[in-house]
Amino acid sequence: MSVRLFLIYARARNGVIGNHGTMPWHIPADLKRFKRLTIGKPMIMGRKTFESLPGLLPSRRHIVLTRDSRWSAEGAEVAHSPEEALALAGGGGAAVIGGAAVIGGAEIYALFMARAERIEMTEVHGDYPGDTFMPAPGPEWRLVAREDHAQEGAVPAFSFLTLERAR
Repeated sequence: MSVRLFLIYARARNGVIGNHGTMPWHIPADLKRFKRLTIGKPMIMGRKTFESLPGLLPSRRHIVLTRDSRWSAEGAEVAHSPEEALALAGGGGAAVIGGAAVIGGAEIYALFMARAERIEMTEVHGDYPGDTFMPAPGPEWRLVAREDHAQEGAVPAFSFLTLERAR
């Protein structure tokens, strides 16, 4: 069974997606969108991303891709290769409707970028210090939806973007 994949992430104008295991901004609308887009779906992530979560996210499968053959965590389905992660994601039957979400980090996005059909990106309109970066989507992606949001207090301006692979 082939699993439809989409990547979901927030990216600052300077390419930053993380700093010391956290996001350098707090955008409540982004967190709500993340929940809406991932609920009921398998999520593929790296070990560091899993460990950065506040706990298991309800109503989602947590597929963790790691090189550590001894690593395990309650509630995590462990994979040691992208193919193994995809096999686990495809084993969910009805839960796979709408695809599986790749939620990070940067190495995991790079592993699955060529297989993804869609990117759901929150573009944060600002430059932030960070230690984890994502390049801007290349010409193989076309913008199909955009929703802009102005800065409100401490919440920076941002845009929700949906990109699909150009065929």
